[in-house]
Amino acid sequence: MINIQFKKLHEDAELPTLGSIDAACFDLVITDIDHMDMNPNFVTLKYGFATAIPKGYKAVIIPRSSFTHRGWVMANSPGQIDSDYRGEWISKLEAIPEHWSDYQHQLQYPDFPYAIGDRASQFYIEKIVKVEFSEVDELYKTKRGAGGFGSTDKKNKEDEENL
Repeated sequence: MINIQFKKLHEDAELPTLGSIDAACFDLVITDIDHMDMNPNFVTLKYGFATAIPKGYKAVIIPRSSFTHRGWVMANSPGQIDSDYRGEWISKLEAIPEHWSDYQHQLQYPDFPYAIGDRASQFYIEKIVKVEFSEVDELYKTKRGAGGFGSTDKKNKEDEENL
């Protein structure tokens, strides 16, 4: 178990909580919503706290699963909180156009569905793995090779015989 220091920056900030005993992610409660004056289809959610995450770990902010039914996406998803970051936790969201309005000659967007005090995001803690790169002239071969998008769905006769 690791200990994460939590500093309130807003009087209504809440410690992150698990929704159930076996939940993988901690819920984040909104303390402030910054609606962009220049573009109301973007908002910044503030959670009212800062942390000191131990070196070697990071927090990963993602939308809660119910968020997908709301017509908005997290613009910086997943959001990363590094161990050396001491500022307020925030996330940025963007509305997905619902339809085109022939009357107004523009795309129509959903209203922002959350309010201060709601849980719109969640996070999990991830261990950082140190990586070292070594430049080579050739990479070792695999059956997949350079196969890209969807290539693992295309089994050849030899693969099926080896299952």
